[in-house]
Amino acid sequence: MTKGQVQSAMASAPFATCMKTILMVFNIIFWITGIAILALGIWTKVQLYMYMELSEDYYKEAPYVLIGVGAVIVVVGSLGCCCTAKGNACLLYMYAGFLMIVFVAELSAGVSGFVYKGKLEKGFQDGLNKALEKYGNPKFATKSEAVDGLQRALHCCGISSYEDWFTSPWSRKAGKGNSVPKSCCRVNEDVCKNTNLPAKAGNRTELDVYETGCHTLVVEFMNGNLALIGGIALGVSFFQVFGAIIACCLAKSINKSKYEQVA
Repeated sequence: MTKGQVQSAMASAPFATCMKTILMVFNIIFWITGIAILALGIWTKVQLYMYMELSEDYYKEAPYVLIGVGAVIVVVGSLGCCCTAKGNACLLYMYAGFLMIVFVAELSAGVSGFVYKGKLEKGFQDGLNKALEKYGNPKFATKSEAVDGLQRALHCCGISSYEDWFTSPWSRKAGKGNSVPKSCCRVNEDVCKNTNLPAKAGNRTELDVYETGCHTLVVEFMNGNLALIGGIALGVSFFQVFGAIIACCLAKSINKSKYEQVA
């Protein structure tokens, strides 16, 4: 096809209708993505903030950033549906520009996840070390609650294993020998034998407490899923480029159609 034929095709009504349909589907998916990010931010703030604060590299602003980004995407996605339906070329170009900004932001976030993976692991380990040192201290009740919540939620105990509690300040102050908190119990806490544990798990057929350390579980999760999460984030970011291209094509088609009508 010649350049003139391509331009003529882009100005045709069927082409514009097809582009509108594709862009409308994209806008709906984009809007749903914003809802998901907004929900993630709220969930992080309401449910996960105590656990995340155990890390030395946790940023308190992170949930608010997620909430803000999600809200903006929801609003812009809604406006994108409106400008697509109305066929306003100027708004479509502006929408495409915003999608490119979102693309750069998501791309940067995905790359940062790979780059700072090791730093995140070390920050979580350092945070757990300090949390175990402060466990049981009334001045750091929030830290103690976070440790208990993490151990119950992940079914873990200690940093590398349950034996980390044996040398902790809390265990020494308790004067109970090899002790772990009740949040380590895999059975009913009232009947859990959480004191005078053997030095090695092999001395019993089964322990009443979780044997795997919390840091171990988190690192295994990160190693097994961070690459996948980062890949999805990068894939979603390039999805915005597709939306920007469609928006520009539709805007160009609309302008071309108006120009031919005037001519």
